[in-house]
Amino acid sequence: MYNRLPPLKALKTFESAARHLSFTRAAQELFVTQAAVSHQIKALEDYLGLKLFQRRNRALLLTEEGQSYFLDLKEIFANLNHATEKLLARTATGALTVSLQPSFAIQWLVPRLVKFSEQYPEIDVRIKAVDADEGLLRDGVDLAIYYGKGNWPNLRCHKLHTEYILPMCSPDLLKGPKKLESPQDLSRHTLLHDTSRKDWKTWMKKVGVNATNVNQGPIFSHSSMVLQAAIHGQGIALGHNVLAKPELDAGRLVCPFNEVLESKKCHYLVCEESQAELGKIAAFRDWMIKLVEQEEQELVGILETQ
Repeated sequence: MYNRLPPLKALKTFESAARHLSFTRAAQELFVTQAAVSHQIKALEDYLGLKLFQRRNRALLLTEEGQSYFLDLKEIFANLNHATEKLLARTATGALTVSLQPSFAIQWLVPRLVKFSEQYPEIDVRIKAVDADEGLLRDGVDLAIYYGKGNWPNLRCHKLHTEYILPMCSPDLLKGPKKLESPQDLSRHTLLHDTSRKDWKTWMKKVGVNATNVNQGPIFSHSSMVLQAAIHGQGIALGHNVLAKPELDAGRLVCPFNEVLESKKCHYLVCEESQAELGKIAAFRDWMIKLVEQEEQELVGILETQ
């Protein structure tokens, strides 16, 4: 039954060349030379005993037989890809590489990974810290956690947290000689900045405070550094509730005021659309989203106790 089938490599090469109507672009997609594509197409045409392509005015066109064959193969390859993904989605095993920024890894994900490992011991999670979101997944990365507005093309994005920005400081600072009873008192303290001074300026504007010291104070390149500076009493940070949760829970940081600023950005869990339902990726995604939902309302309780 199957002895009449042409070589799969030749069929795949034809499908790519027919889809692009270009041997050059097919070669780029398949990571081979243009000569290799031409060789595979010729071998397939010889096998079938008919022409699949014709050249006219430097353009590559499908013959009538080639067009009909391409439409059939296109559907067959789509079904084959779907069947493979469906099979792999049933297995939640193997190595899973997650790429994310160091601050989110240290403050949120790493302390919780043990829970995932207990639930899925057969999945080997590998953490890859990066300083910036690349907008695409490379180097064997299965999942990434990006910070932004969720507009990364060709990636499936799942919003994790609604993030709030609010002042936080060491509890010892509240006991110090400089009072901190209202937002107006911030002018007496050092402000700590995450990447830029923009967040403090926006927060001050929202609460109606005109603080001249908003253009002063150290700037840190990572959110975890800002939180550590606040923990050690070096000033008041405008921190993200998600990243600061461990420090707030432990009492190393407190929120002196309840005024919060909802961030226009948040963390997203992203993966390739074609890989979204693979077993290990789906398992990690579902676990993380469920955990986030459980923690989403805890900020309210923290603020009510301040």
